[in-house]
Amino acid sequence: MNPEKIPVARIGKTVGLKGEMRLNLLSDFPEQFKPGALFMSDRGDLTIASYSPSRGVVRFEGIDSIDEAKPLTNAYLYTTKETGEAACRLKKGEYFWYQIIGLDIVEEGEKIGTVKDIERLAGTDYLQVETSGSLVEKGYSKSFLIPYIDRYIENVDLERGFVETRGAKEILEAS
Repeated sequence: MNPEKIPVARIGKTVGLKGEMRLNLLSDFPEQFKPGALFMSDRGDLTIASYSPSRGVVRFEGIDSIDEAKPLTNAYLYTTKETGEAACRLKKGEYFWYQIIGLDIVEEGEKIGTVKDIERLAGTDYLQVETSGSLVEKGYSKSFLIPYIDRYIENVDLERGFVETRGAKEILEAS
């Protein structure tokens, strides 16, 4: 069984001559990028040798020159649900993206859509919502974005499979 891969970072351009590279995080948990941590990637498994969160720079074991690092540019690093959950401690009210994707969006008891993806724009997460078919038939947009902030998100209920919102329907109407 192949474990589901969850993208947690994208490797950027090389920095300096000793194999260091930019690391663009797709995760809110930089603590998982500690020395010795193993990640799957588009270019094979990679083990972190060092990571500087303040500089956003990573070096991988066995990659010691710019020439060895360059082929890793734009590769994605992946983890599994189990590994990610073990490495990252969530606070109350925090969720992994994969837990939110697929949930229904409900406002005042009405299902207005389903979360298809999450996008991070300018430091804010947005739920990418596919509008319910009945609302599309009434002329609403097929999809829209909801900022994942307290003003719009009232409650996340993983057990019952929905995100309760306030003001999201207004966003849909304006889309």
